[in-house]
Amino acid sequence: MKVSIERSALLKAMSRAQSVVERRNTIPILANVLIEAEGDGLSFRATDLDIEVLDRAPAMVLKAGATTVGAHTLHEIVRKLPDGAMVELESDDAAGRLAVRAGRSSFSLATLPREDFPVMANAEYECNFACDTPVLRRLFDKAKFAMSVEETRYYLNGVYMHAADGLDGRALRCVATDGHRLARIDAPLPQGADNLPGVIVPRKTVGEMRKLLDDDDVQIAVSVSETKIRFATPEVTLTSKVIDGTFPDYSRVIPTGNTKRLEVDATEFSKAVDRVATVSSERSRAVKLSLDEDRLVLSVNAPDSGAAEEELAVAYGDEPLEIGFNAKYLQEIADQVDRENAVFLFNASGDPTLMREGDDETAVYVVMPMRV
Repeated sequence: MKVSIERSALLKAMSRAQSVVERRNTIPILANVLIEAEGDGLSFRATDLDIEVLDRAPAMVLKAGATTVGAHTLHEIVRKLPDGAMVELESDDAAGRLAVRAGRSSFSLATLPREDFPVMANAEYECNFACDTPVLRRLFDKAKFAMSVEETRYYLNGVYMHAADGLDGRALRCVATDGHRLARIDAPLPQGADNLPGVIVPRKTVGEMRKLLDDDDVQIAVSVSETKIRFATPEVTLTSKVIDGTFPDYSRVIPTGNTKRLEVDATEFSKAVDRVATVSSERSRAVKLSLDEDRLVLSVNAPDSGAAEEELAVAYGDEPLEIGFNAKYLQEIADQVDRENAVFLFNASGDPTLMREGDDETAVYVVMPMRV
């Protein structure tokens, strides 16, 4: 294999590939990226056996071929090369080396045979649809903060994507929860997604897929089977196994009878929570909300570190209420609000609280209270 490629194109492809590769590997080949030269371009394939990313970049192919080389090492070399440099890659299969040359710099890297590289088997995808980038980005961005990080509840370590009945007909829905808070986000169901099986997209896949969603003009082709999900753009294909587990019936924890309505400026509320939580204990991060007519008092009383209180002008017309929350959970939910105002719906101090963005019911959040 012998190719010449512009440094920025190589860096972009290698950045995506190396982020999938785990730093610590017991299988040496999994630390490598498979580089294949053919036609008028290069393809870069990396995997951790659960996720596979395939990236394509234009290049001048002088001699077709393929090899595998350490992903992180090659990425670091390319990152440190000067802007605008032309990079030449030439493999010597007999010697097991890849020569990397740019200007006066030259490197010789160890390679492993391409035959040893594991390629994820192609699945028969039962559901295929296209989704606009901003729509998919909103669905996952607004849900992912609520994913669990507890390995024991592995079925909560991702975002549950499925077709559901929304307010205005069928919806493409993403849900995430860790048992303390929940996010449920809806978008109109794309054409072809009627038979979408419910799948749990793993946390790492959500992070990698998010990197594909920066160009608003590109449509993402989504393919789903019972065991795999694939996101594809003209340049990149990301294939991942889905979590083998059953997502809980989230609809049971979304309250429907909460009538006490608080409307507050979301940015001001988030900043105020952050300020008073400064003196809260690291372990509990508890903050108390005291509601009275058009008045909200946020307070923290931590015997070890001190006390704090802040008052906000709000829209509230129900009976007085005192309720406590984890400050971090309140902030993360308030930070999801794109509009000016957040609407909180309460029932009693021991019941789950509902939050949404103004009158928009396509994004609904639930947070469990705590004793303070």
